[in-house]
Amino acid sequence: MSQSSDSTLDLLDDLVKAALKGGADAADAVAVDARSKGVSWREGQMEDVEGSEGEDIGLRVMIGKQQAMVSTSNRSTGNLKEVVERTLAMARAVPEDQYCGLAPEDKLHTGPFAELDLYDDTEVSAEQLAEIAREAEEATRAVEGVTTSPGAGASASSWAIDLVTSHGFAGHYKGSSFSSSVSAVAGEGTGMERDYDFTSTRHFADLESAAAIGTKAGELAVKRLNPTKAESGQKPLVFSPRVANSLLGHFAGAISGGAVARGTSFLKDRLGEAVFADGVTIVDNPLMKRGLSSKLFDGEGVRVQKMNLVESGTLKTWTLNSATARQLEMEVTGHASRGTSSAPGIGTTNLYMEAGTLSPEKLMADIADGIYITELIGMGVNGVTGDYSRGASGFMIKNGEITESVSEFTIAGNLKDMFMALVPASDLEFKYGANAPTVRIDGMMVAGT
Repeated sequence: MSQSSDSTLDLLDDLVKAALKGGADAADAVAVDARSKGVSWREGQMEDVEGSEGEDIGLRVMIGKQQAMVSTSNRSTGNLKEVVERTLAMARAVPEDQYCGLAPEDKLHTGPFAELDLYDDTEVSAEQLAEIAREAEEATRAVEGVTTSPGAGASASSWAIDLVTSHGFAGHYKGSSFSSSVSAVAGEGTGMERDYDFTSTRHFADLESAAAIGTKAGELAVKRLNPTKAESGQKPLVFSPRVANSLLGHFAGAISGGAVARGTSFLKDRLGEAVFADGVTIVDNPLMKRGLSSKLFDGEGVRVQKMNLVESGTLKTWTLNSATARQLEMEVTGHASRGTSSAPGIGTTNLYMEAGTLSPEKLMADIADGIYITELIGMGVNGVTGDYSRGASGFMIKNGEITESVSEFTIAGNLKDMFMALVPASDLEFKYGANAPTVRIDGMMVAGT
């Protein structure tokens, strides 16, 4: 990073003090410094090399209930003085927002920050990234039945976040990310099928091997060849982990304080009620060591903590920043997210559904005629009503066994019913930002042939 945490925090502190001196009642300033490099590889040669660096600062000021934000990438003294003046002028000109303001002072993080091991200072060259991508593509193309690879890629990035508020919070943390991915195509002509695999970690040494993800991508594509058509009707569905996590995304959207306050969530009246089956617990843990979405404090400086969002099926909380907490007359939950150019939003961190007790094999053992879903297509989900309809592909389940590939069908239901019918398997792994084990949902409609 181009600047040390101390120098960046001092710079932000000066900005906040200048805003107060200029007439603001409250202010905060955030800096996001990031750099990344990435390589794409296709058909045996490097296709592209990309690199980026950014040093953005955002200032937010409040004059009474009027609020404004301005961001800049120019850290010169003269420009920052103009940023303060411009932000103050904007705040005086905008309509009042009765819910704006800094987070409650008693909710701010105080004391030492957790040691989460989010940053790896390993310098990875473009040549190393190219070698990873090359190895992944070669492994994919070596799988029998694979006809080509649309390409592979590898990347390395790092970032630092600094936040200072006018009511006493100052915090800094940094993180890194390394990833590689590859796609595979099997078959020819109209019979081609595609699949992929990837790996993403905080530390370079934790990456899954390029050969392993390349082989897996190829094998997944080959398995999808010669798909059959699904018969229409009501069937038990089993969602593989890489699509089951999308259900967590729909859930997170439904419990976001903004959606609840607007009345646009299908769960808006369900706080404290059973919204999943009794065996389901959903956790948000920002303090997971080396977690892909871990953080030391939220976007307003609020202390973060591991939290059960759903406990034994019961919805325990909304996710709230300070503005939505005021609107709903509740306490902040440490879920404020933050960029440099807008007011704090709301987001989860390491969101996951706890594992169940049955293996995936036992979970589907009694299914005579069902479908194992490996891909979802389209975004036919209504966050207001919970209505759910998406294209899908996967494999038939016959007498408890996964059999032939199946594609070009639609699954439909309502998330309220789907959540109540959901049964998790025991195979939870932490590979994505949101993670779920294999899950089974009975009673959904399948529209096929």
